[in-house]
Amino acid sequence: MKTVLILGGGIMGLSAAWGFCRAGWSVRVIDQDPIPNPRGASVDHHRLIRHAYGTDAGYMRMVDDAYLAWDLLWADLGQVLHVPTGVLVLSADGGARYAEGRKTLLDDGRPVRDLTPAETLALCPALAPEHLFAAYALAPGGVLLADRIVAALAAHLAARGVVFERARVTEVDAARATLRRSDGSTRTADRLIVAAGPWAPRLLSGIAARVTASRQVLAYLEPPPGLWDTSPMLLDLPSFDEADKGGFYAVPPVAGTPLKVGDHRFSLAGDAEDDRAATPAEIEEVLAFVRPRLRDFGAYRVLGGQACYYDVEPRERFVVEPLGPDTWVMSGFSGHGFKFGALLGLALAGGDPDLPAWAAGQAPPSPALRRNWA
Repeated sequence: MKTVLILGGGIMGLSAAWGFCRAGWSVRVIDQDPIPNPRGASVDHHRLIRHAYGTDAGYMRMVDDAYLAWDLLWADLGQVLHVPTGVLVLSADGGARYAEGRKTLLDDGRPVRDLTPAETLALCPALAPEHLFAAYALAPGGVLLADRIVAALAAHLAARGVVFERARVTEVDAARATLRRSDGSTRTADRLIVAAGPWAPRLLSGIAARVTASRQVLAYLEPPPGLWDTSPMLLDLPSFDEADKGGFYAVPPVAGTPLKVGDHRFSLAGDAEDDRAATPAEIEEVLAFVRPRLRDFGAYRVLGGQACYYDVEPRERFVVEPLGPDTWVMSGFSGHGFKFGALLGLALAGGDPDLPAWAAGQAPPSPALRRNWA
């Protein structure tokens, strides 16, 4: 039986483990922390899946395949950890970022529904009416219950015989598909997958030149009762098409989770070993984007915040590439990679030769990939 060694127990590492396990490989996952790793970029209440992708038609279309992959995972897990919410995209000025993203969806035949201010408020009564200028809705889209997915997937893999090992890795030998651990011992396999998230630039010099660890702060709120009960996810696009001028996203409080908000900027700063607790100043910086856009914000209770670390590629293109004859890296997922975790895990295990191109949003997955899922 062929063996695969996977460094990293976040959504990418676990999805790769799932793909290889389904393909009949013997799988070992190594992580420096317990799984789910509370410091991992994947471990939070939720992540979003939606077709609204600005002008990036490649990733927009890839969402269709992502949904198919999640459906296969739900069948394996015996539970669905996704809550449909729909999507509401807003703009305070209807500028280029909003208009071009809307056009990309329409050009691809996506069911965009333009909204009047009254229709927007009916869909999301939490919004401040004085700031409504342009809005559209998409019915597809929802919340992936991220921490529950990671925990359920890890449990499923353990039951399938996947070996989990807690160890700190200090060196990656891509040419030999070998890891060196902090105690000096090594692990090797027929295939090595490095899915170390924001720690990858520490271990891979080639990735360090292309991917940056980025501290991102999320704030959690308790809204007034009933105000968000049927609201979709919100994507509030920056005014004047400049990220530093505003713009936030909001994840509604589904399945017992809090309302979560964050802004669209990348800090491109910090260290993956930093504390994940968000400071009051960091939380306030996020809330400054949100406060003007929500009505009666004083009635909300701020529950706190936390930081996570993205691994950011400058164009937000995923880096899923070979590093050696038997070694692959999965990196550069920013904040939008989670939705593609199940898809990328299947594709990596399936040996799709075009994977580097379509993972970077430059080509569609091959039809053979879908056939291999059955």
